[in-house]
Amino acid sequence: MNKKKIINDPVYGFMTIPSDLVYDLIQHPYVQRLRYIKQLGMTHLVYPGALHTRFHHALGAMHLMGLAIETIKSKGQAISYAEEEAVMIAILLHDIGHGPFSHALEHTIVDGVSHEHITALLMKNLNREFDGKLNLALEIFNNRYSKTFLHQLVSGQLDIDRLDYLNRDSFFTGVSEGVISFDRIIKMLDVVDDQLVVEEKGIYSIEKFLIARRLMYWQVYLHKTVIAAEQMLVKILERAKELSIEGRNLFASPCFSYFLNHSISKEEFRRDPQNLEWFTKLDDNDIFSSIKVWADDEDFILSTLCKHLISRNLYKVEISNEPPTIEWVNELAERVNNEFDVPDDETSYFVFTDTIKNNAYHVGDGSINILMKDGSILDITKASDNSNLEALAKTVEKYILCYVKEIKYNK
Repeated sequence: MNKKKIINDPVYGFMTIPSDLVYDLIQHPYVQRLRYIKQLGMTHLVYPGALHTRFHHALGAMHLMGLAIETIKSKGQAISYAEEEAVMIAILLHDIGHGPFSHALEHTIVDGVSHEHITALLMKNLNREFDGKLNLALEIFNNRYSKTFLHQLVSGQLDIDRLDYLNRDSFFTGVSEGVISFDRIIKMLDVVDDQLVVEEKGIYSIEKFLIARRLMYWQVYLHKTVIAAEQMLVKILERAKELSIEGRNLFASPCFSYFLNHSISKEEFRRDPQNLEWFTKLDDNDIFSSIKVWADDEDFILSTLCKHLISRNLYKVEISNEPPTIEWVNELAERVNNEFDVPDDETSYFVFTDTIKNNAYHVGDGSINILMKDGSILDITKASDNSNLEALAKTVEKYILCYVKEIKYNK
């Protein structure tokens, strides 16, 4: 069978599958599942084009990794075929641990179990299934391989993951502020003393990359309507989990029902293979088919929130630099009581507070290093004459207040 397939990608054009092993991994159910998980969760409720999947992203990142390795080899860095294949496998599989609506799911259904942890477990499973052929990919992924720069390409502040998702997300949302010069950045990559660096003439492309990342967070990932939709999904899943634990038999697919009815710890994910297998059957379809049915559930809170999400009647979200006053939150809670007649301990489904954070760059945390013309290496914030980059290195935290729209104007 010919496994050297060509894939037509809307962002990069034609992409090739580099080896038989990579083809077999792409065909594996763990990777194919990503076709049914949207890359940007609920973002399509703001940007209708944002319906691309994690499968798109995985293939795109693998393609960019091939270009990056080609560039680094052309500058004299010795990279064997085995290392090249392994690092492409590592980036292909870097997101296989994501669940449907990943970040909402991580806060509710599999509370405290990150997608990174599940990714590591699934990669170990694949390695066993493929008779140890992923040993090198796992070493690179876990930063245990002697060539550190290969791990930096997979996971770092200028990794291939970020280059693809910024480029891809801006393409599908239509948000031009996220467009980056990914091809120029890749052409400027080099390796010095086993560390990934960017040639000085690529400095402006890196500046734009960091600024684009910050803008994409405010304009896309942390857009207030995206926050409203994701918070509503979190509350729906919280309520469903609460009812299931109390003994309610809610409509759900077998794999979704398994997680509604069990609280599974990080350790249990590692110890019991059954938990992982159930997880690999979950995708967006499981969650949303349940939400459609729950809209008619007898539980008032669950049915109300589900109807709101389906009809895009989302929370009103107020974002501020200071936390909302207790008096204002209490007044809204009182309005919830008047409007919906729910117990005081359940008003938090209709009005609540939280925080959001935006940090485009961490100085010293796997820094983006610039190779200057004199051979010295400087952190991007020191090499750049753009004073804005200092600000980008600071974490901005904002406070959010969410409440259902019905209570805002009911006096």
